[in-house]
Amino acid sequence: MGASSDPRRERVTPIRPAPPLEIGRAALTKGAWLEAQRAFESALTDEQHMPEALEGLGLAAWWLDLADTVFSARERSYRLYRERGDEVAAARVAVWLAWDYGAFRGESAVASGWFQRAHQLLDSVPPRPEHAWLAVREGAFALFESANPDVALARAADAVRIGQATHALDYEMIGRALHGLVRVVTGDVADGMRELDGVNAAVLAGEFSDPVAIGLSCCYLVNASERVRDTDRAVQWCDRLKSFSTSWGLRPLLGVCRAHYGSVCVWRGAWSEAEDELTAATEVLTASRPAMTSEGVSRLGELRRLQGRLDDAEALFEQAGHHPIASLGRAALALDRGDAHRAMDLAERFLRQQPETNRTDRAAGLEVLARAAVDDGELDRAKEALAEMQNIVARAATAPLRASASLIAGWVAGSDGAHDVARRHFEDAVDLFQGCGAPYETARARVELARALGALGQPEPALAELRRAAPTFSAMPAPRDLARVADLEGQLTAPADDAPGKTRAGLSRRELDVIRLIAAGLSNQAIAEKLFISEHTVHRHVANILTRLNVPSRSAAVARAAMMGWLKTP
Repeated sequence: MGASSDPRRERVTPIRPAPPLEIGRAALTKGAWLEAQRAFESALTDEQHMPEALEGLGLAAWWLDLADTVFSARERSYRLYRERGDEVAAARVAVWLAWDYGAFRGESAVASGWFQRAHQLLDSVPPRPEHAWLAVREGAFALFESANPDVALARAADAVRIGQATHALDYEMIGRALHGLVRVVTGDVADGMRELDGVNAAVLAGEFSDPVAIGLSCCYLVNASERVRDTDRAVQWCDRLKSFSTSWGLRPLLGVCRAHYGSVCVWRGAWSEAEDELTAATEVLTASRPAMTSEGVSRLGELRRLQGRLDDAEALFEQAGHHPIASLGRAALALDRGDAHRAMDLAERFLRQQPETNRTDRAAGLEVLARAAVDDGELDRAKEALAEMQNIVARAATAPLRASASLIAGWVAGSDGAHDVARRHFEDAVDLFQGCGAPYETARARVELARALGALGQPEPALAELRRAAPTFSAMPAPRDLARVADLEGQLTAPADDAPGKTRAGLSRRELDVIRLIAAGLSNQAIAEKLFISEHTVHRHVANILTRLNVPSRSAAVARAAMMGWLKTP
């Protein structure tokens, strides 16, 4: 037997290590961002594959929140792809840069420029996955930055179509998720939520490969759930997204998810949990995506407002800038401070920024506007807000939207003097809010129901509603709401000697004239014409009435005056 047949003497071929570029790509697929970063940095010595290494380095740095590295790597990668003549790859990186300039720096004009550059590079190229990537990011930009759901819907549909045609499943699914979210925004709630559920079922089934696609699809579902107050769905998917984001180290997606989930906790009445989530979300976004910090800050400001910490809320709304929640929060804050006219102006300003097709955001603005208009004596404007709200409900008949519409209808009816009609609307609001798991909103509706019952001369049922509301406000805690409950209880239990014909809470005869005309539904301008005084004087009389009766609004003053028997002309 020859020596060559001895297996101990056979030559073993050494295993060559994988090239750094392959190591980096493999690390990205398993979420090993630091390993990927090191591998791509090593790959930079290969000039032939320099743009690919830089592109990979940019993605690893994106997940690690290394903003400077993200920009330097991607901009160099873009230039090198252009020098090579690879316009498709350059366009792919340009889309990422558009996202980066929006998320990291809040520079929407620069982001728009990168989108346009991607278009210029791709417009003459047959359909590729990069076309779908451009469409889905432009759609998201249109929805979240430009408040233009019509454009967002069209671009999402483009992403789905192109993703299918080019077999780019991840891009197709992001497009479907965005399409579902926009349908929810525009009022097609049931169909939109079904579309989102289907996409996220594909996530659970492992059909996706790109963690960006997975995270965005889940995040869009949580966003939609928050908008329509679908707390059960939001909790279920938030738990999955938080688990997924934590295991993969997806800090940016985790921050945005926690911000949305914090708002869901507020709705559920879990204000302590909401505080934890919103604080954590703000910290994560401040560290990872400074331009997106307003997602958490604006929601935390709204929680502070509900907690009665109005100065803190104002500071947070200021920090959040033009974020829609902050813009509407400023209107609600003015209402809390008794400035109904200012609140109405701010609510209308908010609504002017929301197209008619953005129905979920408009619904929130219409509730604030209607309350402010009622309190300011602008009953016609309140009725217009109610009519639009009812049209939204006819299209998207979710329980929370129906409850909000009932609340507005109650305010309008009460301001018109139809207290029994108001009672029925407030009863509906209580039942609907309670049915969709919103304890604070339920308690708030109970207070309005108590006012209507008091105006109808039914103090005992009114007190019963207040006693149901008080423990909820105490548990939150919501001290301003508790104070309102105590004040209304005092009015309902006031001795008979405090009623008609006595001091009338210190109101002058002219102030009694004004409160009677408010009860008749007249605006400040109409009252001024009726009493032959200036509108400014009427405004001063109204302010004095609210102060002397210790009530927050015109409707509350009318309700108290009705209970005390002051609305009858002597």
